[in-house]
Amino acid sequence: MSSALGEAELLRIQDRALSLYYAAMILMLLGIGVLGLYCYRLGPLTSPGAEQSFGFAVSLMFLMGALVIHLVDRTYRVWPLGRRFRPTAPGPVTDRAWSVALAVLILVIAGGAIAWILGGLLA
Repeated sequence: MSSALGEAELLRIQDRALSLYYAAMILMLLGIGVLGLYCYRLGPLTSPGAEQSFGFAVSLMFLMGALVIHLVDRTYRVWPLGRRFRPTAPGPVTDRAWSVALAVLILVIAGGAIAWILGGLLA
């Protein structure tokens, strides 16, 4: 593919992709920093609306963190006009895989139930 395009054109496309990547990463990291500072400066969670504001801020931080990870993953998987990384094919589904998935599901449900009970006791 690089033979169809000149070396200068290839470098220009790669520089443009890197510029977009850097801009998105800087904006996301800045947003995570601002939201982290907001969570810190919010104060006690007993004031009206503070719990909801804190929840929105934390969920936005996780969302932006996921977007940063997605950008990094996408950049390394599909580099413009360059090498491509393909993940390996998944293995067969076994009884052990089902038991691990079931154990994780039970753990998540138990953790959620404990958090719900503690939240009810603390409220």
